[in-house]
Amino acid sequence: MNRAMPPDPVLDPRPRIVAVGFHRLKQLLHEVAPEYAARARVDVLDRGFEEALAEIEAQRPQRPIDVLVAAGLHGDYLRSRVDLPVVMVKVGGYDLMGALARARALGRRIALVTFGEVRAEVELFSRLFGLDIVQRSYQSEEQAGACVDELRAAGVDVVVAPGLVADLAEAAGMTGLLLYSPDAVRQAIDDAIEVARTARIATAKRERLNTIIAQLRDGVVAVDSDERIEALNPPLERLLGAPRSQLLGRRLGDVAPELSLQRTLRDGVEDVDEVARLGGRTVVVSRRSIVERGVTTGAVLTCQDPASIQRAERNLRARVTVRGARWRLDDIVGDSAPMRETRRLAERYARSEATVLIVGESGTGKELFAQGLHAASRRAHQPFVAVNCAAFPESLLESELFGYDEGAFTGARKAGKVGLFEAAHRGTIFLDEIGEMPVSLQTRLLRVLQEREILRIGATEPIPIDVRVVAATHRALDERIAAGAFRRDLYYRLNILRLQLAPLRERLDDLPALAAHLFDKLAARAGGAPHALLVALLARAQGYAWPGNVRELENMIERVVGAGEASPALLPELGAAAAPPARDLAMQRAASEREAIARVLAECGGDRAAACARLGIGRTTLWRKLRAGGGP
Repeated sequence: MNRAMPPDPVLDPRPRIVAVGFHRLKQLLHEVAPEYAARARVDVLDRGFEEALAEIEAQRPQRPIDVLVAAGLHGDYLRSRVDLPVVMVKVGGYDLMGALARARALGRRIALVTFGEVRAEVELFSRLFGLDIVQRSYQSEEQAGACVDELRAAGVDVVVAPGLVADLAEAAGMTGLLLYSPDAVRQAIDDAIEVARTARIATAKRERLNTIIAQLRDGVVAVDSDERIEALNPPLERLLGAPRSQLLGRRLGDVAPELSLQRTLRDGVEDVDEVARLGGRTVVVSRRSIVERGVTTGAVLTCQDPASIQRAERNLRARVTVRGARWRLDDIVGDSAPMRETRRLAERYARSEATVLIVGESGTGKELFAQGLHAASRRAHQPFVAVNCAAFPESLLESELFGYDEGAFTGARKAGKVGLFEAAHRGTIFLDEIGEMPVSLQTRLLRVLQEREILRIGATEPIPIDVRVVAATHRALDERIAAGAFRRDLYYRLNILRLQLAPLRERLDDLPALAAHLFDKLAARAGGAPHALLVALLARAQGYAWPGNVRELENMIERVVGAGEASPALLPELGAAAAPPARDLAMQRAASEREAIARVLAECGGDRAAACARLGIGRTTLWRKLRAGGGP
């Protein structure tokens, strides 16, 4: 007959409770323990003080223990010597009255002996019911023996006490009754199971937290309300110079006074990006409270070392464009009246050194005009530096724009760092999304525009610069000023020469040329595409408002080229396909343009420059119109 194998103690999901019982309590534990087989693994350990402690420590590596259950002097002994939760078997009022009632039936003089202190309620009970109950207490084995000798000499018949004293009373010729009841033992085991469950939940949370923070490059340590370390990750172990096994449970202030969280725990004071010295190294630390249901239960500290700051700096610097301008004003496609006027103004502004503010919706080509201004200026062969003011947090944007001196903060290079204003010396700096610049940095930018000098972070001497500033925004700066998010005096410094870019819906005459240019570029990248796709797209786009401007047009063309079709399902923004008369009208117009160009070219003897002058269009526009019609 096959017998069911007991669960492997290592894999058993039930909490393991070790109930330490000696003398008569051992028998009671053995009786009650089987009742909990479904909820917990309850093992009874029948050992004396030192032997019990040695056995517990020997078992823990192979069979982890969640909670200990013990009583009286045994429990007090274990609590002071083992780092496990110990649940005491406690005597309730009904247990006590029941034991005294049994004792009354067995003898005339009764004694109640308890571990710790005497029970005040027993004195009251004894007086009310006229009982002659002698109370004694003990706190050691020696006191227990002396107590029994005293009770025998006093003529006591029955002793109600924990197992040790009850056994000693029997040996001395008195009747010994065990103070603990089965219900008291059950209550202790129930409490132990709940302690184990709570501890396992806390352990799981702690392990999850450790797994998360272990992935972070910054050092992180979490402490409890007593500032004892509960969790920390490898970067902080390296900074503290000790493994977590030696740090867990210790007060952070004792391990590293520079990182103490006592003030955060006591007063709720939180620090952000504070510079501190740790073991001869400069680090940046932030401290925050851990608040649960309105109560501060701990605190967390994050710590950055120089290497991580330098890595972040290199990654962020990769997002900044420092190069010469790639686009010229003549490269910008469009020959509509608004575009001709914008290009004319840009050419005039290029001859000036005044600051330019370019205003236009997203996708209208603000950076193209900024590059064109630089390429047409006397600074064309000097650096063109572009930075998006919305792409950086405030602290990093400041160091990127103005640079810093050696030792200005943790991670600062030994020779300091050149800011973007210095990098653009003798050239042009393009400040895109200027409306998103933090107000605190707007003050510094205003000084740069006024004084033509910058002050690095951590420096005391300003550095003169020769930089032409071009700024751009898609935001209504007057609204930002009204909201207190943009300085009015900075606006006046930026808005000296203003270039307002028209949205695509206001220069639809440029749509065919723009679409042809983008189609050629994207089709070449994709390895070719039939020109009929572009014709179909433009036919369907009749009357569309192009809220996304040129960027939206490019997106649609890329979809059409990639899919090889211009169906309504692919271009839902355009709605129903354009009516046949609209397509016919567009084709007739294009054909008329080609005929007029061909006639002027013939009259000029094929001289394209002369034909462009007569037609009032650029050579690029002439070339595109001829190419779209299959001309020479």
